Formats: sequence, structure tokens, C-alpha cells
Amino acid sequence: MRIKVKPRSDQWNADDFIGGPRTFTVSHVVEGVAEQPYDIHFSDGEGKAWRPPNGVLTLLIEAWTDETSTWKGRRVTLYRDPAVRFGKEQLGGVRVSHMSDLPGGKPFTAHVTVSRGKKGPMTVQPLTEPVSNPDKLPTVTPEQIAACDDLAELKALWESSNKSDEVSALIGARKAEIEAAQS
Repeated sequence: MRIKVKPRSDQWNADDFIGGPRTFTVSHVVEGVAEQPYDIHFSDGEGKAWRPPNGVLTLLIEAWTDETSTWKGRRVTLYRDPAVRFGKEQLGGVRVSHMSDLPGGKPFTAHVTVSRGKKGPMTVQPLTEPVSNPDKLPTVTPEQIAACDDLAELKALWESSNKSDEVSALIGARKAEIEAAQS
């Protein structure tokens, strides 16, 4: 059995990557609900948001543009960097090592703010898998939703779906049915 440190949180934290890096597929981006300006959600992200700091946002914008609708289906590999500082303390943080859809399919470097008033290079490598296609995100069938009898399983179906309006409506209705049956 492998043991993991699992902080209770609605976001991806450095401790989530102690066991190694993970690659995720972007499903959508919304305005942030916490201290960071944006929450990036993944179709395979266990319901947690990624809240990158401004330097990483600069990297994402320079590599993928500032139009987040184009990010859907693109992939990032996140890892724990123990050298990340918060103020004067070296606490560790989440960094990006690889991204899909990089210009020219080559390593990409952006000059970003690394600390107050100081800029430095941040380089990511291209993901070696095929270029992403947002239309190829996994879809969930109405039959799968109707057959689901567990709220955790229903949430997993939502996370793996393409988040279409139809899927959202079906999952919302099925959630209400399951909750009504449990009360």
C-alpha cells in the first residue's frame, strides 16, 4: 500500500505532489474565490481547483494566450518545487514542468516575476503526447448518469465529463434524485 499526505482542501497544494508530478487536462477557468485571481479546473482534477500565482499565470498567457476558452482540453504537468518561497520562508509550492500546445512544440520560456521587483526565466517542456483537442474530452452518456446511485461516483462522472449543458442538467437532476432517496 502506498501512503499519501492528503490535505483537506478545495485546491491543489504542494503536498499533493509529494509522490511525484501529475498531468491534468484543463476543463474551464473561472474567477478566483480565494486569494488568487483565477481558478483553473481540470476534467481529471478530483474537484480541486488550481490557483496559480501571477508568475505562472504570465507563463500560461504567453504560451496559450489570455483567452481562457482556448485552454479547454490543453494539458499541464504540475509538480512540487521545494524551493518556492512564501515571504522569507521556503515552504514549497506547485510549479509547471510540461504543457501541451506550446508554440512550435518546443520548450518555452517566459520572463516572469519570481519575487517582489525581480524577474527571472520560467521554462516548461512540451508534453510528448498528441496535441490536445477540446472536442475529444471524455463524454458521459445519459445511461451512465442514470445508472449512478452514489454521489461520489456522480461527482467523478462530472469531473471526467466535457461539462456540456446537457451533461450538467442530467447530473444535476440525478443528484437531486439520489439526495431525495437518501432522505
